[in-house]
Amino acid sequence: MAGEHSPSEIVRKMRRKLINILQERPNIILDELDATLIITFEEYNQIDGIADPMAKIRKLINVVVEKGEGSCENFLGVLQSLQSELPGLDDVLSDFNPATRGESWHANVIATRAAERPLLDQEQRNKERMGKAVKKKNFQEVLSKLKLQRCFRKKLSLSKILEIGPETMVCAKPQSSQDLPWYFLKKLMILNLTARNIRCSADIPLDETVTVDETDFSNLFDIPGKAAADSCNPLDVITAVFLCADSFLQQEMLMKMSMCQFALPLLLPDYSKDSITLLLWAMRFIVKKWRPQSLEESKGFKEATMATTPMHVISFLRLGRCSTSKSKILNEVLSNPHHHHNFFITRSMECGDIPRKISDGLVEFCWYLPCGKRNIDIFTEPLLIANLRGDASVLDSQVHFLTQVSSAVFIFVDQIGTDEFAFLESIAELQTQYFLILNPQSDQGKITSNFLQKIAPLMKLERNHIIIKNQNMNASEFVGEIQSRMKNILRDVTDVMSIEEMAAVAHELEICVDEDEPRCQHAKEVAEEITGAIKDMQSVAEYKIKKLPLQGELWKKWSKLGKELCRQRKRGDKAVEMYNSELRIEQTNLRKKQLEYDITENLSEFVTEMANNSKDERPFFLKWIKYHLDAIAQQELSQLREVYKQQYKASPGASEKLMELDKQISDSSLGLEHFMREIGQIYEAEVTLVQEHILTEYTRQYTALPSVAADLMLDGFPLELLDGDASSISEQWVSAVLINLLEKLGPDTRIVVLTVLGVQSTGKSTLLNTMFGLQFAVSSGRCTRGAFMQLIKITGDLKEEIGSEYLMIIDTEGLKAPELAKLEDSHEHDNELATLVVGLSDVTLINMAMENSSEMKDVLQIVVHAFLRMKEVGHKPNCQFIHQNVGEVSAHDQNMRDRKHLLDQLDEMTRAAAKMEKKENMFTTFSDVMEYDPEKNNWYIPGLWHGVPPMAPVNTGYSENIFELKKYLFDLFKQRKVTKKPFTIHQFTEWMKSLWNAVKYENFIFSFRNSLVADAYSQLSLKYAEWDWQFRKIMHSWVEKAENNIDNHPLNQLDDLHQTLIQESNTDLQAQKQKILNHLEEYFNSKVENIHLVEKFKTDFTLSAESLRNELEIYSKQKCDNAIQRRKGMDKLVNIQTEYQGNINKQVSELLQRCKQSDTKLDDSLLEEQFENMWRDTVKPLQGMSFQKQNVEAEFENQLRQSLRHRGSAVCQRLAAAGKLSEKGNGPFVVIREHIERSCFQRFKDFFKNEPNNELQMFANSLINDSECYAQEKVKAKVDFDQTYCQMLLKTTDEKLHKGKHYNFPTNANFEVDLKVHICGHVLPNFQKMHQDFFRENDPLTRLGEMKSAYFSTFKDLYHEKDQGQKRAQALCSNCLQPALQNAINKRLGVDIVEDVKASCTNHELSSRAYLQAVILLELLEEHCVENYIRYIINYEEFAKQWIRERIIKNYTEGTKLAAIATKIIQALIRKTKDAIEQAMATDKENVSEFLTELCDILKDDFVIDKGSLEIVIFQNATKAGEFAADVTAALDDVEQNLILGFNENYDIKESLPRLPVQPDEEIFRQVLGCGKMCPFCGVPCERGGSGHKEHFAEIHRPQGLHCCLRHSSHKLVEEVCTSSVASDDSFLCAATQYEFHPYKDYRSVNDYYASWDIPPDTSIQSAAYWKYVLWIFNKEFAEAYNAKKADIPADWKTIQRETIKAEIKKRYNI
Repeated sequence: MAGEHSPSEIVRKMRRKLINILQERPNIILDELDATLIITFEEYNQIDGIADPMAKIRKLINVVVEKGEGSCENFLGVLQSLQSELPGLDDVLSDFNPATRGESWHANVIATRAAERPLLDQEQRNKERMGKAVKKKNFQEVLSKLKLQRCFRKKLSLSKILEIGPETMVCAKPQSSQDLPWYFLKKLMILNLTARNIRCSADIPLDETVTVDETDFSNLFDIPGKAAADSCNPLDVITAVFLCADSFLQQEMLMKMSMCQFALPLLLPDYSKDSITLLLWAMRFIVKKWRPQSLEESKGFKEATMATTPMHVISFLRLGRCSTSKSKILNEVLSNPHHHHNFFITRSMECGDIPRKISDGLVEFCWYLPCGKRNIDIFTEPLLIANLRGDASVLDSQVHFLTQVSSAVFIFVDQIGTDEFAFLESIAELQTQYFLILNPQSDQGKITSNFLQKIAPLMKLERNHIIIKNQNMNASEFVGEIQSRMKNILRDVTDVMSIEEMAAVAHELEICVDEDEPRCQHAKEVAEEITGAIKDMQSVAEYKIKKLPLQGELWKKWSKLGKELCRQRKRGDKAVEMYNSELRIEQTNLRKKQLEYDITENLSEFVTEMANNSKDERPFFLKWIKYHLDAIAQQELSQLREVYKQQYKASPGASEKLMELDKQISDSSLGLEHFMREIGQIYEAEVTLVQEHILTEYTRQYTALPSVAADLMLDGFPLELLDGDASSISEQWVSAVLINLLEKLGPDTRIVVLTVLGVQSTGKSTLLNTMFGLQFAVSSGRCTRGAFMQLIKITGDLKEEIGSEYLMIIDTEGLKAPELAKLEDSHEHDNELATLVVGLSDVTLINMAMENSSEMKDVLQIVVHAFLRMKEVGHKPNCQFIHQNVGEVSAHDQNMRDRKHLLDQLDEMTRAAAKMEKKENMFTTFSDVMEYDPEKNNWYIPGLWHGVPPMAPVNTGYSENIFELKKYLFDLFKQRKVTKKPFTIHQFTEWMKSLWNAVKYENFIFSFRNSLVADAYSQLSLKYAEWDWQFRKIMHSWVEKAENNIDNHPLNQLDDLHQTLIQESNTDLQAQKQKILNHLEEYFNSKVENIHLVEKFKTDFTLSAESLRNELEIYSKQKCDNAIQRRKGMDKLVNIQTEYQGNINKQVSELLQRCKQSDTKLDDSLLEEQFENMWRDTVKPLQGMSFQKQNVEAEFENQLRQSLRHRGSAVCQRLAAAGKLSEKGNGPFVVIREHIERSCFQRFKDFFKNEPNNELQMFANSLINDSECYAQEKVKAKVDFDQTYCQMLLKTTDEKLHKGKHYNFPTNANFEVDLKVHICGHVLPNFQKMHQDFFRENDPLTRLGEMKSAYFSTFKDLYHEKDQGQKRAQALCSNCLQPALQNAINKRLGVDIVEDVKASCTNHELSSRAYLQAVILLELLEEHCVENYIRYIINYEEFAKQWIRERIIKNYTEGTKLAAIATKIIQALIRKTKDAIEQAMATDKENVSEFLTELCDILKDDFVIDKGSLEIVIFQNATKAGEFAADVTAALDDVEQNLILGFNENYDIKESLPRLPVQPDEEIFRQVLGCGKMCPFCGVPCERGGSGHKEHFAEIHRPQGLHCCLRHSSHKLVEEVCTSSVASDDSFLCAATQYEFHPYKDYRSVNDYYASWDIPPDTSIQSAAYWKYVLWIFNKEFAEAYNAKKADIPADWKTIQRETIKAEIKKRYNI
């Protein structure tokens, strides 16, 4: 029979069959057994790891059998549910009948085991066992229904719940029961009072398809059935969630439930283990404030941790079924008449009427805390009200627990019968006070009275212990009676108990306590040991001084020194660099002192626990530390506040005493951040001393600490970003933590950053906590100091949508903090904080919860200032204004005027901030700073509390509005992703360091420098360099074609051609410029990393494109003009040559005719004699012909007089007395006293002490150098002299004299006359030689002489009647095409060399000015030669040109690189020539002349064939055109080989380079030169990309003494670096300042040139470390070279190491 076999027997009997059937789908079986809790989580993982299906099923069956009959029965039940999916199970399950087996078999087993016991005991045990089985089954059903089985095995963590995914952005009603736990948690975490309203939307009837007859009332009173199959009782959901949560999530849930004034679980039943747990650890961190009656008059308050606060406990039980709702009555008892709140869930709430399955036995409680107002308070002292769920008669453990911990127990029972009497009798002996709340039926009154009479003596009941709800008593009176009894208890009973003390009772009753968990206990012991030392001290402040010394005065002093280093406010008359050196040395000494402290035992133990604890253990330790620290600080703060209050009342004017108490209160803050801060300081000190080479890397002890801190961030603990006490960042510590975070998460991990700013105590932290479920400190005395950052993981599709894996929240201390208000730098502190966090954030929330309008105005000014600064440095955070405590529904509309007023204030603050930053012309309204929409950027949030705290719950409107804000913020993040990729952690770290460095300087905008900006700008510059070169290359090609066209064009049509070429060039120039602009636009619209940071430079590159267009327009026009001028200049000479060549042709023909007619056969010698006589006679007239040449000197003198004719008679006399120009300009030009205005000389007398290096002398020398360059440029053009050259030279000199950067020089007319005379005399020989060379190279007689041998060869061949076809073809190739091709190669070779050089550069050193600088500096460092440094500094351009030239020469001297480039050009030209020959012969040609004419026309754009040489080829050439063309094509192969051979053999690149039309070194330098401007202080060249930028910048400046700057008083080289000087209050004087002192900080106001230079203040040793090292090493040599005394070298410069600066250069320039 079926009943004869137990489940285990069935499983054993069918084992083989089961293995064969189940191995087909083992994972389904495994998952089902896990879901029904038949196997444990560990067993699941163990079995799941078995790969072989058969082995997996075998192991599974063994585990089930070992668990016993119950597990086997459940196992077979699971198989029965899977019969349809697994064919073959029918035979296995034929002996299994679940309908009867569960009860009958269990009954048999129980009976067997209890056979020897007494019958009554056996029945009782059977009943208990059956009850437990039912409860366990219910428990499994609830977990299964809620889909929480896995969560029960592996507990939910807080970090998991806080993750932000797409599901967290919606808050729709749950659709099914499996949504209920997550809906509850989501709502709870954002403090939404509707969290317990968990009806599934599927349970709400929405059937619109059923039509109802609205006039039919026949079934009006029919009660429809209630389908609640997919819902659960809220208490079951809460119980299940608590059982599935780890202890830290339980803590957070209780914290949030407490704020919502939900009843909290005290005893949590777990029917899976038949256990009860006291949740002590879970509520350790709940802190409340209240005002008891005793403090009503003084207006004081109590603040305490609720778990340790003793108070009256009053418990409420239910006995049997009651007609009165206990929970509803309790809600009435605890609610103020004016404001009802459901503390406890009742049947009347959503799903409250659904039968409970797992929450019977749950003990809930809530605190009642008075506010100190008699008309509001129900009870005047705090008390705890406990509520036992379920029938007390079957919950012995809970009842015993409550009776032992309670001051009184109220028992709800309708009437007392036998069962009720038995229960009451069983608890009568328990020591507590009982109250019975009765509601008997009319027929049960007498029975109840009788039993009461019996039980009263046992329970010590009196009449006032009995509350009877009868028909004559309304609900209010009934509640009043209960409240009255409770008040009596508070008055009369003295016994109180804390939840912590309840743990002892729990232990006695074998109730579990969550805090007994071994990890928790171990952590508690260690934390108590560490924090116990605090209690031994007189105060927290003393403990911090003695046990946490590194973060005290040493750290604060170090921070102040850091800011003083940047701001230079106490420098006095000390030299800037000397003062900076002193400060840096003092900082190093402070770090030494920090490391001299032995790490305290407390801190050592803290670090050890942090480092050695596992990931699971560490949170317990940190939580306990935080708990004890908060408790200690709370207690001390409470005492200090009381003392402060008494002192203020006693003597309100005793400000010193009050200030001292203020300081004590401020110093009494103690939290986990102080321990972490101490660790950070240890790390910082060690790192600093390693960097200073005082410690070595291998001696470091604390390298692992940042990794531990990074783990904490991942565990959800905030990291201190800004130390609010020292108002400083532990930069290296924070950076190290973030770098470790990067290593743990991966280099591509991105973060979006959200920050909140506002006045102190206006709910900023609460806002973030509500929005994201965080735990930023909000309790009294624990207001945020500084700034803290916390990570939240982003998951699912949302991660892709916003392009970020984590959200970083930055919580900040309040602006306008009262404790900082008295400090003189409090406003500065607020500005620093606001600038830093606004700069770090993608979105900033500005909390406007304030009533004081002046305070709001101050905050707005701080915030607007921060946003303006960010706008200027390329960062564009979004801003949202949060108006808190605005409750009305119509708030948004009604506050329209307020929004307008706010906008007006923002505009006003913008103008004020712009004036402070000296940007008043750029920013006049807030919309100039950022996109601001008053409708979208303002949020109105109701007040946090709904009612009067401490009993007020959180306002639902507060939660809902914040949730809407949260959704909007993430939509905003999605939008921002399009224009700005979120930062990677590395980028965020670099940005943070740069921001903080700039914040420390007074002028933030001009101080901000960032490696991300530098990298983005560098990439943009390199891209622009590519576009620039493409533009140049195209125009070089165009110029080549234009020049060829001009040289091949008829002379009489040149003017028309010139106009055509100008139009053509303008079209091409405009098209290429537009192409660059398009590239630029595409680049800025692309997703290039950090491109938004350099958007402000977009205009610069647009201007650079225009500047490049103008430059190339001048270049192309000049090249065309030169070519035309050359053609026209040669017109007369060419005409003469053409005329005489015609005569020669005629004479040769006649001579040939005579010779052929001669009877005598002439040999070659006679032919040559005849030819020589003919040639001499023909060209004889040319030898006597003279060509009129210009008097270049006279032309210069005339132009010079014209230039100075309006300057007065004295000037004319000085010019006349100057003498001949040819005798001027040979020696150096020297500035003399006569060149200075007499009225200014006295002021300028020091100026002449160093004559060779004074500014005016250097300026004059630069003009002379410029004029020489101009002359050489003209000479290279190989054109004839023109008077316009002199005019242009003098005009340019005038412009530089009167409009240049040195227009402040107090020079007189003598200076102008002498300088112009010197310049003209200096360049005169160049122009005279130019004129002479032109005539010599183009002399007709010389040109004809070059043709003589060709004519004689042709004449001789014609006489002998030889076949001249091949010879003429070879002559064409060698005399015409090869020279033309060689010229064409030379024109293209320079461009192709540039292309090759750029492609072969590994570090872009020949594409970017900055990279060129870096590579040269590194080479100079390796060469270690002072002469090279001096050459580099004195004449950078010439040095750089020479460096590039030598680089090219070296690159192409060895190997075949140059030959390869040339071969490529040659092959292309030869191919084009052959194609042209083929094209010319496409139509029949009558003769060679016709063929050559068309060939020249085809090739007119490619090269220029000499017409004279061509004429010889055509002369009496009778060869057929086709044969001649074939011979030419064949001969071209030899030409190609000859040309290639010329580059392979003995090609001297060094000699040839200067002769190339496009010189590669000049071309490359022109590109990398940029604007060519130099720093007005130290002479370092500008490194900005392009040439059209308005603002100049250099990465590294240098000591001014290297640029020949001397101290007037001592004649010593100046050691100051301009980046240090502009940070100081020092002054300078020079010609530009009229030799009057001008503050360095205000250098931009000197003139436009100074204003155009961006010199960032930087006082660090790293700033200009390279040049500091150079001056230190070569101090003596530079002094000798400049005829000066050695500079005073600061002490810490001598610690700079060569390898360090080498690495710094590579880092700065990204090499």
